[in-house]
Amino acid sequence: MRVLVTGAGGYIGSVLVPMLIERGYSVLALDRFFFGKDKLPSSNGSLNILEADIRFFEKEILRDVDAVIDLAALSNDPAGELDPVKTWSINYLGRFRVATFAKLMGVKRYILPSSCSVYGFQDEVVDETSDTNPLTTYAKANLKAEKDIINLADDRFTVVILRQATVYGLSPRMRFDLAINGMVKGFFKNGKIPILRDGTQWRPFVHVRDTSSAMIKVLEAPQGKVNREIFNVGSDEQNYQIFDLAKRVAEAIGIPFEYEWYGLPDHRSYRVSFKKIKEKLGFEPQYNAEKGAVEIWEALKSGKVDPDDPRTITVEWYKHLLKEGVMI
Repeated sequence: MRVLVTGAGGYIGSVLVPMLIERGYSVLALDRFFFGKDKLPSSNGSLNILEADIRFFEKEILRDVDAVIDLAALSNDPAGELDPVKTWSINYLGRFRVATFAKLMGVKRYILPSSCSVYGFQDEVVDETSDTNPLTTYAKANLKAEKDIINLADDRFTVVILRQATVYGLSPRMRFDLAINGMVKGFFKNGKIPILRDGTQWRPFVHVRDTSSAMIKVLEAPQGKVNREIFNVGSDEQNYQIFDLAKRVAEAIGIPFEYEWYGLPDHRSYRVSFKKIKEKLGFEPQYNAEKGAVEIWEALKSGKVDPDDPRTITVEWYKHLLKEGVMI
């Protein structure tokens, strides 16, 4: 089976692509590679790398592609607010374009990795049937993409939406602008964890390898189990309040719990049920916050990961690229 992965050079894509190859898939890896091409294995018989933009590529690249995993997006709330028009053009219009071309070219399955951020603020535990409440450009564009793309589904074109919890863990394209990753970096650099005020906000989490495994499960599941379905991706046990999560990270890596506040109070707070993906697809994460924190800590201590690499803070790297005249 040949799979097109857009955003293949990103935080999740650079983990997912080798996992797909290990399972025997042929992968076409499409990205603009703002963070470098060195995050993927070298092109070989199982991997072809294509530098292209989802807003402008020719639909013929989808010829002989069996499935699409559409990761290409401006990837978090701060990056989404940097230029809201660009966010809509990529995260919504670009991905709708990919899905439309995929259907026209006879692709059998399209997977949209979206985000639990579409829930925004909720008092109760939410599931896939709950009302959404997106609060940011990033979340609103994700939700619009979900709604329009799922309507393309039919008996010959399977569409699946994956609402991912906040991702963490080690990746070739490392990010320290994600909560758990940033906490570990804060301890490593300063002996303190930076915590976004006021720490009582709830957030679900999932390891980057676990969410990649969920994508592969959906790719391999019978059509009748997944077509036109939305799945939250994570586990009930990994719904954390941010302040308590910071304590867990400190304990896991064996550092005294010291913290400092930053930013304005976070208005996003949501707890999510992951019962559906567990019961319907048998998905259970293999990692938890403690295990993910330890692997990052060890990578920092060994020098495998550079905490000062400017590419690890997405919005700052985008600002750098814009200053250099790169069109995002």
